Amino acid sequence: MRRVIFNQKGGVGKTTIACNLAALSAAAGKRTLLVDLDPQANSTQYMLGDKANSLELTLADYYEETLNFIWFPKEANAYVHATPIDRLAILPAHETLGELMARLESRYKIGKLKDVLDQLSEYDAVYIDTPPAFNFYTLSALIAADRCLIPFDCDDFSRRALYRLLDRVREVQQDHNRNLNVEGIVVNHFQERAKLPKALVAELTGEGLPILENRLSHSVSIRESHQKAIPLVNYAPNHKVSMQFRSLFHELNGEEKA
Repeated sequence: MRRVIFNQKGGVGKTTIACNLAALSAAAGKRTLLVDLDPQANSTQYMLGDKANSLELTLADYYEETLNFIWFPKEANAYVHATPIDRLAILPAHETLGELMARLESRYKIGKLKDVLDQLSEYDAVYIDTPPAFNFYTLSALIAADRCLIPFDCDDFSRRALYRLLDRVREVQQDHNRNLNVEGIVVNHFQERAKLPKALVAELTGEGLPILENRLSHSVSIRESHQKAIPLVNYAPNHKVSMQFRSLFHELNGEEKA
């Protein structure tokens, strides 16, 4: 299973969702790989903390190698790093991904992410964090993935952007990846007592969009978990949002809440 967390709008919680779902996957006994495609490398920092600054090989090095003819290319596992969480590994990002993008596009390396993930077949689950844009890296992720999970921030700007995003995902399905399934829309930063979020969610549900049942609240503890470089579900396992993440994980995997 390869799940891409995608929204071209920033600030909707892609990194937090990707990292916490990956941590829950590992806790459930699955060999799990987190892929960070964002040049900002937020998932990499979230999972590895200060160690993220001293990695010898990253996804940027893999892409650099694809641009050059090499007799004996490195094995895919050379770019994968362990995290402090058992059964959870990461294919980390680096800021030079941004510099590489134009060269990768011009050489049409759009399928190279799928290639490296095909080589890493020992993982039961893959979670792909993407940059806040529709670009080479997000398209690569959508081509490589089986499922697309869309975070939705509860405001009118996010709603307008959502329709454009769904059109682009459908285009990728038609042109590149017939097996890509829009798994659902995750309502994030949900304020249960506020009228606007509830009205927006009801409107989208009424339009037949695949709104997932479990929603995620906003909490300062999430920022604390970022600072500590520990996913919230590990940092504060009994926190309300951690429980919401668990319910979301069970929903996505067709399981009853434990």
